[in-house]
Amino acid sequence: MKHFNENGRSMVEMLGVLAIIGVLSVGGIAGYSKAMNKYKINKTTDQVSMLVANIRTLFSSQGNYEDLDNANAIKFGVVPEDMIKTGSNNAQILSNAFGGEVTIEAAPARSNVTDAEDAFVITYEGLSAEACVTIATGDWGSGQASGLIGIAAGSGEVSGAVKALYVDDTSRTQATTTIVAAAPGGTGGSGATEGSAGSAAVTTPIKVTDAVTACSGDGSGNTVAWKYY
Repeated sequence: MKHFNENGRSMVEMLGVLAIIGVLSVGGIAGYSKAMNKYKINKTTDQVSMLVANIRTLFSSQGNYEDLDNANAIKFGVVPEDMIKTGSNNAQILSNAFGGEVTIEAAPARSNVTDAEDAFVITYEGLSAEACVTIATGDWGSGQASGLIGIAAGSGEVSGAVKALYVDDTSRTQATTTIVAAAPGGTGGSGATEGSAGSAAVTTPIKVTDAVTACSGDGSGNTVAWKYY
């Protein structure tokens, strides 16, 4: 009689293999997530740089940014195509790489002429904490040539904070401070607006420690806003 020796894998060996596969899968997912976040951060940086350059070039001969808003920015062709999405009622909206809303609006550049629209604000919402810190502390230019008035970053409504920065406001050149914006219906620190909440690091450059404190929103609940003239 012939005897066949059949060897199989034990349950322990199979569990070991599955454990290794699980570890590799988790590591792969984490690595992919980190790579995607970095890609989105880089894409956001490119988008904002392009928006600023296009808007300043288009309105350079006009001398102000009157009538600048999302709808006209799209109509004027200053917005990258991949930012334009279709919202409810087939209305065109602006969306960033993180899926958050983008707002472009005119604003005053000088504190003594608050009815002038000689500056503009770009606001990016829905950012992760890492993206908020990295983007807010990036090199967005300095000096008159760049046109940068200031940056605000935080977990609440920060556009009001950056709108309160002006080219003739000498305090913006001092060390960055962290302000706590107003609770809903209340009043808050410098640049805070009624109905806002959270914290915001304001002016430029924003220190990393201040940005980390301000960009404390869970998940994608952080915002960065820029003001240029």
